[in-house]
Amino acid sequence: MSLQKDLSVNVAGLKLKNPVIAASGAFGFGREYSEYFDLNRLGGIAVKGLTLLPRKGNPPPRIAETPAGILNSVGLQNPGVHAFIEKEIPFIRQFDTAIIANASGNTVEDYESMVEILSAADIDAIELNLSCPNVKEGCMSFGSTAQGVSQVVSRVKPRAKKPLIVKLTPNVTDIAEIAKAAEDAGADAVSLINTLLGMAIDAHTRKPILANVTGGLSGPAVKPIALRMVYQVSQAVKIPIIGMGGISNGIDAVEFLLAGASAVMIGTAGFVNPMAWVETVEGIEAYMEEQGVKNVTELIGGLMV
Repeated sequence: MSLQKDLSVNVAGLKLKNPVIAASGAFGFGREYSEYFDLNRLGGIAVKGLTLLPRKGNPPPRIAETPAGILNSVGLQNPGVHAFIEKEIPFIRQFDTAIIANASGNTVEDYESMVEILSAADIDAIELNLSCPNVKEGCMSFGSTAQGVSQVVSRVKPRAKKPLIVKLTPNVTDIAEIAKAAEDAGADAVSLINTLLGMAIDAHTRKPILANVTGGLSGPAVKPIALRMVYQVSQAVKIPIIGMGGISNGIDAVEFLLAGASAVMIGTAGFVNPMAWVETVEGIEAYMEEQGVKNVTELIGGLMV
């Protein structure tokens, strides 16, 4: 007899029917993948990174395949936050899935404006992307220092009328310190990891493959690093964690839950297998059946060290 299983999770007020979310950047606004599977199967969709004004992104080539993943330097190509609200939200709202808007900016003021605009929109949560250039500080990343994270989060939190998830970059010395700074500044949750900085070279032309020279590495290659960072952050903060980085199936997802994540995001795997999200939900269910787990929340932080 099959066990009755509850896959629902609550991430700082963000209610998800299951813990599988489409990661920002790899899923667009869901239109293309809706032709492959029913988007109602997803716990949530973190939409493409949004900015105040439309962006064309970086010049091509901006994607390079690696032995265990991809490098990308897309550069936040997007239609702008107002076009998203007008054209994309009505499409996604056809489906029973949470909408997480990913907000990016070049300045603190940009982030403040984005959070105010998105707080008034028909979305369920805001994911604050702190891996973008801080132009006023000489193009350094806000997310690379605890001080930078604290500065942005403390300024935008009073304007956030939806759960505020802070997306962390792994390109730091101490991820736990950065996560703690986000928590102390008012973040409702953190998501990690964003891509690792890498590059690819064409030995025949002796030139970088990416026009931008460097790009963000994602895919199976980053999974052990992502797991380690999720675990470290889980030991440092009390707020929920959304884990990502190299997840491509149910067992991968379960490993992140055991490491301390309350939900997971999948991105790059979908380029190889458009059914990766659905298969991951089914894989989690199969694991729960096998292990006699009734509620998926029993797995969160269940690592035995």
